[in-house]
Amino acid sequence: MTGEPRLTGIHYRTQQPVEISIEDGIITKIEPLSGQQTQDLPLIAPGLTDLQVNGYRGIDFNKPGLSDADIEALVRALWAQGVTSFCPTIITNDHERMRSALGTVHKACGRSEIVGQAVAGIHLEGPFISLDEGPVGAHPVEYVVAPDEVLLQSFLDAAGGQVKILTLSPEWAGAGDFIRKCIKNGLVVSIGHTAATPEQIQEAVRAGATMSTHLGNATHQMLPRHPNYIWEQLAQDKLTASVIADGFHLPDSVLKIIFRVKKQKVMLVSDSTVLAGMPPGSYESPVGGKVVLTGEGKLHIAGKPKVLAGSAQSLLWGVQHLVRQQIVPLAQAWDMASLYPNRLMKLPQKAGLQAGAPADLVRFRYKETSLQLLETYKAGQCVWQTNRAGITAG
Repeated sequence: MTGEPRLTGIHYRTQQPVEISIEDGIITKIEPLSGQQTQDLPLIAPGLTDLQVNGYRGIDFNKPGLSDADIEALVRALWAQGVTSFCPTIITNDHERMRSALGTVHKACGRSEIVGQAVAGIHLEGPFISLDEGPVGAHPVEYVVAPDEVLLQSFLDAAGGQVKILTLSPEWAGAGDFIRKCIKNGLVVSIGHTAATPEQIQEAVRAGATMSTHLGNATHQMLPRHPNYIWEQLAQDKLTASVIADGFHLPDSVLKIIFRVKKQKVMLVSDSTVLAGMPPGSYESPVGGKVVLTGEGKLHIAGKPKVLAGSAQSLLWGVQHLVRQQIVPLAQAWDMASLYPNRLMKLPQKAGLQAGAPADLVRFRYKETSLQLLETYKAGQCVWQTNRAGITAG
């Protein structure tokens, strides 16, 4: 691509006005601005990266029959939330249906430039997870199996090598050797949906596991005071924890503790479902049946307001929640939704807002904890702009 405009804005971390030069979709230069040029500039930051997207705005990656146009529509909907890279997430299901879903995403990436540029890899969440009620979460238990190299290879083949993250539980016999083989296949292995002992988690980390999937969720209702698998994952310095920061999945006090312990080894994910981004109302959901999406953004089982039915918000909502509740400063919240996942996945965007990085950018306004997205850029091209009324996250 050529002919991209120069972009100006207030650097989201330094708070200094800058001008960003772009050539062929890459940031070539970032220079300071001064004088009248800096008046009323919006903030500028890297685009967001979401490593766990099951679906969004009525489109479900786990539903058979998705078209390229469906997936393109989902990509465009995420652009409106500042997400420029993401991992479609395929969860435990009938194994042939899983292979079909993986193949659908893989083929769409090859046929659609829009999809191919946006997909940072596929996240395979299951089926090698815990059978226990609580840890198994909404995954259909009848399709959960022990780690199986042949089955995994069939998934990898169906996805054309695009599976980049595998969430599993290391509680199964032989999990350590299985993880080592996953690492050799270039996968990021994430511990999640687990009832593993601390010793099994330690072995998983020695074998090469580097991530925790939505830490604190998909757990037993009651856990030993200590030790338990949450404490152990917090204590493992080599594990980067992903968390759902929508204000419903984890209390703010738990988020604060995770952030203080993990520091730069923590990142936000949306774990968004098919109903994310939809208006409030009653729905029939593949997870939970009859569900209600409240005006506050909470998705719960109909008649059971304390029982969540998945995540109904975008990654941008999570950033907004953290700054609105003053849990972390804006720059830190933004890094947890952009820089840190990019680093974990070793994506080209890992440099952040620097020369040489892809020009995946957003411009937005931020005042009194209110965040208004203005523009989203992918590879230097403006792919989304707000309407005149503006759209405020959260």
